[in-house]
Amino acid sequence: MTALDERRIEMAENSDERTLDEMFQWLESAPEGFKVEIVEGAVFMSPQRQNHWEIILDIVEQLRSKYSRKQIKSDVRIDYPGHFNGFASDVTVMKESAAHAADGRLRHQDVEFVAEVISKGTGHNDYGPKKTAYATAGVPVYFVADPYQRKCHVYTDPSDGDYTSETTVTFGKDVDLTKTPVGLILTTGDFPRE
Repeated sequence: MTALDERRIEMAENSDERTLDEMFQWLESAPEGFKVEIVEGAVFMSPQRQNHWEIILDIVEQLRSKYSRKQIKSDVRIDYPGHFNGFASDVTVMKESAAHAADGRLRHQDVEFVAEVISKGTGHNDYGPKKTAYATAGVPVYFVADPYQRKCHVYTDPSDGDYTSETTVTFGKDVDLTKTPVGLILTTGDFPRE
């Protein structure tokens, strides 16, 4: 066995000992304008598109009618249940009573609402493992804006790692969240389409 073979074995054995913090430290040099997330241990880096940002901003502006600026986050890392899930969701609303964890980060237990805007390269995460992680964490409302389908999907009532209720609304129609902790109607008429 060569020294190179021994090093590869050592790296493979140590790879399970990595932490999300270490992984994000490696990724700190991501180029400006790119969103970086770790989903089930896989790194995803995607560029922010203009239409994507416009939908995010529209959602944030509407949420500001109820929530304080300190409660609304965008692209801020929060660790979720599951294997290496460090998400920087497009929009996250924290409970008013939210507290920081010992490491200074926000806790998934304090998330009240998450919105993701679908990107072509990472949409499978938003509909798959991220949806499962949000449900497992008990996030009451998971909102997906999909400019390719021109639809919004609203997932509520998390139970046993899944959402038990789904509502689909076409862009241009209102999304009624008044019976959820969000307590608002979101308009989608200005959401740009891909």
